[in-house]
Amino acid sequence: MASSHSSSPVPQGSSSDVFFKREVDPTKHIRPVQSLPDVCPKEPTGDSNSLCVAPSLVTDQHRWTIYHSKVNLPAALNDPRLAKRESDFFTKTWGLDFVDTEVIPSFYLPQISKEHFTVYQQEISQREKIHERCKKICPPKDTFDRTLLHTHDKSRTDLEQVPKIFMKPDFALDDSLTFNSVLPWSHFNTAGGKGNRDAASSKLLQEKLSHYLDIVEVNIAHQISLRSEAFFHAMTSQHELQDYLKKTSQAVKMLRDKIAQIDKVMCEGSLHILRLALTRNNCVKVYNKLKLMATVHQTQPTVQVLLSTSEFVGALDLIATTQEVLQQELQGIHSFRHLGSQLCELEKLIDKMMIAEFSTYSHSDLNRPLEDDCQILEEERLVSLIFGLLKQRKLNFLEIYSEEMIITAKNIIKQCVINKVSQIEDIDTDVVLKLADQMRMLNFLQWFDLLKDIFSKFTVFLQRVKATLNIIHSVVLSVLDKNQRTRELVEISQQKNAAKDNSVDTEVAYLIHEGMFISDAFSESELTPIAIDTTSQRNASPNSEPCSSDSVSEPECTTDSSSSKEQTSSSVTPGAVEIMVNEDMKLTDLELGKLANNVQELLYSASDICHDRAVKFLMSRAKDGFLEKLNSTEFITLSRLMETFILETEQICGRKSMSLIGALQSQANKFVNRFHEERKTKLSLLLDNERWKQADVPAEFQDLVDSIADGKIALPEKKSGATEERKPAEVLIVEGQQYAVVGTVLLLIRIILEYCQCVDNIPSVTTDMLTRLSDLLKYFNSRSCQLVLGAGALQVVGLKTITTKNLALSSRCLQLIVHYIPVIRAHFEARLQPKQYSMLRHFDHITKDYHDHIAEISAKLVAIMDSLFDKLLSKYEVKAPVPSACFRNICKQMAKMHEAIFDLLPEEQTQMLFLRINASYKLHLKKQLSHLNVINDGGPQNGLVTADVAFYTGNLQALKGLKDLDLNMAEIWEQKR
Repeated sequence: MASSHSSSPVPQGSSSDVFFKREVDPTKHIRPVQSLPDVCPKEPTGDSNSLCVAPSLVTDQHRWTIYHSKVNLPAALNDPRLAKRESDFFTKTWGLDFVDTEVIPSFYLPQISKEHFTVYQQEISQREKIHERCKKICPPKDTFDRTLLHTHDKSRTDLEQVPKIFMKPDFALDDSLTFNSVLPWSHFNTAGGKGNRDAASSKLLQEKLSHYLDIVEVNIAHQISLRSEAFFHAMTSQHELQDYLKKTSQAVKMLRDKIAQIDKVMCEGSLHILRLALTRNNCVKVYNKLKLMATVHQTQPTVQVLLSTSEFVGALDLIATTQEVLQQELQGIHSFRHLGSQLCELEKLIDKMMIAEFSTYSHSDLNRPLEDDCQILEEERLVSLIFGLLKQRKLNFLEIYSEEMIITAKNIIKQCVINKVSQIEDIDTDVVLKLADQMRMLNFLQWFDLLKDIFSKFTVFLQRVKATLNIIHSVVLSVLDKNQRTRELVEISQQKNAAKDNSVDTEVAYLIHEGMFISDAFSESELTPIAIDTTSQRNASPNSEPCSSDSVSEPECTTDSSSSKEQTSSSVTPGAVEIMVNEDMKLTDLELGKLANNVQELLYSASDICHDRAVKFLMSRAKDGFLEKLNSTEFITLSRLMETFILETEQICGRKSMSLIGALQSQANKFVNRFHEERKTKLSLLLDNERWKQADVPAEFQDLVDSIADGKIALPEKKSGATEERKPAEVLIVEGQQYAVVGTVLLLIRIILEYCQCVDNIPSVTTDMLTRLSDLLKYFNSRSCQLVLGAGALQVVGLKTITTKNLALSSRCLQLIVHYIPVIRAHFEARLQPKQYSMLRHFDHITKDYHDHIAEISAKLVAIMDSLFDKLLSKYEVKAPVPSACFRNICKQMAKMHEAIFDLLPEEQTQMLFLRINASYKLHLKKQLSHLNVINDGGPQNGLVTADVAFYTGNLQALKGLKDLDLNMAEIWEQKR
């Protein structure tokens, strides 16, 4: 039973397989199942023919042997006593008495014939044809050996039976867990009456482990059998390889003998000639090396000579060249062991000397007299210094120049103040010791001349600084340009060398004799012309000694890097000085670009320094409030001077400095505050002393108004003779309209023009002036309302009463200001930035406030007459005489009102005012007639009222300018119901 379970049966086709796969020939596609062969068969005891019967792992692995025979379970269970073999598996064990009878078909199951499958066959036949056609067009790709696949699957299936624990790389039985898993203790426990069953389990476990061992051994043997041919081939090839090696050894021995004979006969003489040539070249090298040592020995004296003439760049180039020669060509020379350190110390000394020299140059250049026309002092000396500093990477020289600029700016102001104070005889320098106190004793004109002198000196100073920095900037840019061109040349040469290396034959003869390359002896003659060229370049250099005067030169006399240093390029500075740029610059493009930017920033810093010193000078003068006490003309003059200096420095340096602008703006704000407070105080005093009577208009004010009408908002120039001959006018004529005004309004118009002219002179205070002017106009409106409508003038000025004439005059003054508000708005709008237009809304608010004030005055005039009508008409009685006393008083008061306002207000405003007064009159009269029950019935009372009304109408229309006034007196009668 165990053997039947462990080995697979011979595959046989079943009835169920017919529906899923095609019938295949078992001899072609299915490999017969093999039983496990005996790995260690017994030795044969018979004749030699018996050897062929035993299985062989190499030759008989695919042939059927007796070991492949198997007995299946149905054959073992067949009963041989039966007369016939049962065809049914289920009935063969039912005994001899069983009779096989025919089964009656069921009545419930239909009879199935081939006709039932006709429809399906018709449907599937077309698909089958397409399938067969596709198989012919695209044959299946499954061409691998199914026999091998089956064998692989069989081996894999057998190996899967082996537990995974045996396949682990760390399998070890000394591990308790592994041991318990492989050999459980339950199989060795014989206690408790279960000895037979435990013994059977132990035996079964032993058989199972033996089976696992057989599976593994079979697979190993199978793998060995697959590679047996390779093993036999390797053994066969070993004998042939030994024969080949023997023949090769003999051939090599013969070749060596022939080469030895050729060397003795043909090569020894030629090699001796080559050795002599190599010896000669070595002697030349030693000679050139000695001459180079003699040249290097003269380096220190030459450097001293160059430093005595301030040739820093030449001395540095000579030191750099000598250092490189010491490191590359004279390395290890005992006599020069200390020369390198001496040259380093000498280089440090040159660095200090250059910094001190640049500091001296900066001081001399910036402190020379400003009247000197020469812009640049010793340009060649400056260029040499800058090149030396760049070569040594001493980039802090700009800081030295910046500090010198600050000191020079201070000295310029100090010297200007000393010169100005010395010219003033009123200042006693023995009493007033401090220079700042002496400067504060100057009046405005003297101080203004001093400031102008300082600004002019600063302008010249900035021009000199710009010229010097331009030289430095040009040197830096020339070095940067040279670096870029050198990089491009190196890239081009690399490309050429790469192309040349690809085109030249790369085979080199490596015939070595006594440790030397023989090809080196031939290369000496090729390198000689190159050495001559490099030697001539070194001789042509002004900063180096000649290396050799002999006709035979040596390439080691100069290196490639040292010769490249001497290649220079030239450019020209703004001062027409030629710049020779060496390639030996250690600065990168980034550092040079940053240095160029720092030079430009230093020019901006020079402008800031001048502005800062000017601000300090202004602040020192402003300590006693001097600048705040300036009048408009003086401050405007000062402001224009400062703006001119700011513009000049911006043109020179290319950037606007903000410190002086900020100081100017600060002083301008203070000036605006003082300017506004003075005029507001002045307006307040004028209003407090105004008696609200019509004032005569001087001719200068009429000229002022006329200039505004011409589009020029500015104070007119005073005319000495013509103004005195012209008499003042009663009214102010503005664009053909007459304005009766008080004296305060005339001065207010002049003040408004001063605000506008200040904006023209100082544009930076436009927004502040707009705010202050708005405040001034609001103040005039509110204060005049308090004095007139509020009757404040009774206590302030001492008026007995506020008359209708005062009210009309106040209204006319307000109308004049309202007339000029659009003009003022347009003036400010033209000087504001678009983003500042929102500030113009102040004028809209002011205009509305003024219109409201004018409307209140008109309402006040109407209210005065309304109270008079209420008082007089309340006592009116319809009786004789006609006209009645009431209407006579009303007409008298109307005439007084007309007389008071007609000369002040325009005719249209007068008519509108009297129409409103007449409406009030009709309202009160209608009310009184209703109270008296007088109706329009044509009776006696009606006639008396009509006569009085006709008298009122006639008198009112007889007044000047009211003739065509439509009074519509019919409205006094109530309509009949």
